[in-house]
Amino acid sequence: MPGADLQVGVAQLRSGVDVLTNLDTIERLVAAAAGAGCRLVAFPENATQLAPEAIRLRDAEPLDGGQMARVCAVARAHNVWVLLGSFAEQGPDATHTYNTSVLVGPTGDIAAVYRKIHLFDVDVAPDTSMRESASVAAGPPEVVLATVDGWRVGLSICYDLRFPELYRALSAAGAEVLFVPAAFTFRTGAAHWHPLLRARAIENQCYVVAPAQVGAHYGNRESFGHALIVSPWGDIVAEVDGGGETWAQAKLSRRRVDEVRAAIPALRHRRM
Repeated sequence: MPGADLQVGVAQLRSGVDVLTNLDTIERLVAAAAGAGCRLVAFPENATQLAPEAIRLRDAEPLDGGQMARVCAVARAHNVWVLLGSFAEQGPDATHTYNTSVLVGPTGDIAAVYRKIHLFDVDVAPDTSMRESASVAAGPPEVVLATVDGWRVGLSICYDLRFPELYRALSAAGAEVLFVPAAFTFRTGAAHWHPLLRARAIENQCYVVAPAQVGAHYGNRESFGHALIVSPWGDIVAEVDGGGETWAQAKLSRRRVDEVRAAIPALRHRRM
């Protein structure tokens, strides 16, 4: 029934250049998670392709292209919600895509679309110097929510995690679950992945569902992994602790959300 507990699968991928191979893996993991009782299966950023910018620009597609059509078909075939953490959507010009997250319903229809607003332009170290904005256009600065079987869910992508005001806006708009699909670099993930995700869960009293890329992709690009789910109390309730393309699952408890928010009514105590 609407608002009841929600069984969620959180996937870990090592996406590469070949889109069809990545889609095959997505299909396999959806089938496995659905067979284990998951109602929603979440995939990381760059799920259908993690590739150098020239290849990504070449293979970018519109929302009604073949990549999304296949994801919609697998959601419909297994009667589950699928979060495609992101794919390269054709952008505003020939040199830029959008980094776009799409939530697909069990009927195969698109329920929500979020285009990443914070772009990863950093110089952490010589091997972690990136300029996402060189080939990705920022989406409009808007809060995107949807309803999944009675749960209000908020969409975000990877580097957004470092901007707590986005998640405060999502929780203020009614979010109970925060999606953070990511391809965190190994260096930044080892230092910040777990504490940032737990902080966003605790301060917003929401579940956080964070599917992740893992391992080597191309060149020196390496992702941290550790796809996980965090409770509103900050407990890690599911985690992929190895380097494979697999998934973990947890039950999101309506009672637990209510208990945490009643015990520490911080969301009602805010004074802005």
